[in-house]
Amino acid sequence: MPPVICPNCGATVPPKAKACPGCGSDEKTGWSDSAHADNLGIPDEDFDYEAFVKDEFGGRTKPRDMHWVWWLTALLLVVLFLFFWFR
Repeated sequence: MPPVICPNCGATVPPKAKACPGCGSDEKTGWSDSAHADNLGIPDEDFDYEAFVKDEFGGRTKPRDMHWVWWLTALLLVVLFLFFWFR
């Protein structure tokens, strides 16, 4: 029996379909439990977190500091707001 939602591509599968209309997966290629678990994106036991951080963030793990111009702009906006509020 086909699933309601294709675990491979997420398309809606008709009740008596033999394959997914979106990607063509069937019981042998994509509806099995192992294929469903493979597409979840869950890291397995040999997952290297340090390599993941390096790939995702380029080795940088902490965010950049806010530039002083943005702080000055925010302060100026607050002063202008207070000036017009109490005027």
